[in-house]
Amino acid sequence: MPVTTADPADLLVLAEKTAREAGQLARERRDAVERMDVANTKSTPTDVVTESDTAAEALIRSRILDARPDDGILGEEDGHVSGTTGVDWVVDPIDGTVNYLYGIPQYAVSIAARVDGAVRAGVVHNPASGETWTATLGGGAFLDGRAVRVSACAALSLALVGTGFGYDAGRRTRQAAVLLDVIPEVRDIRRAGAAALDLCAVATGRLDAYYERGLNPWDLAAGGLVAAEAGAVVSGLYGAEPGNAMTLAATPGVAAELRALLERLGADRDAL
Repeated sequence: MPVTTADPADLLVLAEKTAREAGQLARERRDAVERMDVANTKSTPTDVVTESDTAAEALIRSRILDARPDDGILGEEDGHVSGTTGVDWVVDPIDGTVNYLYGIPQYAVSIAARVDGAVRAGVVHNPASGETWTATLGGGAFLDGRAVRVSACAALSLALVGTGFGYDAGRRTRQAAVLLDVIPEVRDIRRAGAAALDLCAVATGRLDAYYERGLNPWDLAAGGLVAAEAGAVVSGLYGAEPGNAMTLAATPGVAAELRALLERLGADRDAL
């Protein structure tokens, strides 16, 4: 029978089951994927989408709408379908598609449930490693069922910081220029190539902080909830919410210092 309630625990059960199934599809298809298995490009010639992306999103939409036919869905590949229940699902079928294309085991299925615009439940599943992060609003964050917390790092100079780069060459040039000024202020930098997993790395203490310009809702929704529920400060710059202009997630001991540095560097601007 179709379900229309919006209990975060129930939403999470559906999200996790669906993410695991989509992840299995992506992992099995990966064995047969060649680098030129590209169905399309999106914003630039380097912004790729494989047939596995579209197949995984189709599976996710089917499973969610079979269970909850009146909900809305916002997916990276197929856009937004409106619903009537106040629940919207925010879906990235393969976050880290370039990693997936090259056989780098750092990609994820990301599914979040928004209720009346607020993310209430989220799952990030890495099919290559089998790791699964889950969170509900106010219910904490978990990795494979074990509660996780951010690191205790209290100095930016000792922080391991993740970041990412845009697909547009001009934006990457600007981001590299900012990074040159960030590097002397931190322990080191990591660039793994999947925003949802970077946010979960902050939640798990594998990174002390992460920042990136250009994230879309499907990049941010589930991983951002996981990070926040693990104790991270998740924000934008200049008092803004996290989003396309800038997303910052950091353990509380370094969040203000990193935010001030990024604001001073104008990290949310593309123009050099």
